[in-house]
Amino acid sequence: MTDVLLPYEDRHQAGRVLAEKLVRYRGRPNLIVLALPRGGVAVGFEVARALQAPLDVFVVRKLGLPGHEEYAMGAIASGGVRVMTPLPGLTVPPEAVAQVVAREQAELVRREQLYRSQRPAISLAGRTVIVVDDGLATGASMRAAVQAIRQQHPAHLVVAVPVGAPDTCQALREEADEVVCAATPQPFRAVGLWYEKFPQASDDEVRTLLDEARHEHTLLAQEKQ
Repeated sequence: MTDVLLPYEDRHQAGRVLAEKLVRYRGRPNLIVLALPRGGVAVGFEVARALQAPLDVFVVRKLGLPGHEEYAMGAIASGGVRVMTPLPGLTVPPEAVAQVVAREQAELVRREQLYRSQRPAISLAGRTVIVVDDGLATGASMRAAVQAIRQQHPAHLVVAVPVGAPDTCQALREEADEVVCAATPQPFRAVGLWYEKFPQASDDEVRTLLDEARHEHTLLAQEKQ
């Protein structure tokens, strides 16, 4: 299923395409866009801008398989949420899992402090939440995010990505109220294959986009008064 021309030029162009799939949410009261850093922030920036919604980050950390960190054996998110992904034929010793969790928990805390400075997280209770990433492969990080966000009792929870593995997008429909995958190519293989430019996003880029989004949304709110 795709009427989207792939590959995307970059995450910003992907975000603009994704926003077109979410236009019905534009201007909805209590709407917020949450982006999974780092890669999801450029996508979320464009979605939030198009939908005239505030943008915030929701920090999730993938738990990489020791020795093969590109493979996710799970993910952790704020609120103590941990999601583990079955790895057929592989057994990871508990102490190895604990080491990875401790390392990634420290990085999760570091990023939350860096990206927000002294600003508290926005309350999600009773809100329409659109959680965005640059793509879905195994979905471990997004599942952790969804479970953690659910703990805050949003009114409606939407998962939205520019591209995703078809089976992962389908599986997430059991956990989110709505899943929007703008493109679901087969075979999928990896998120980065569907972008012409897919550099690793930096902390500085994340902070710059968050600051710009806050500034734009403040100006928009003032114009509406």
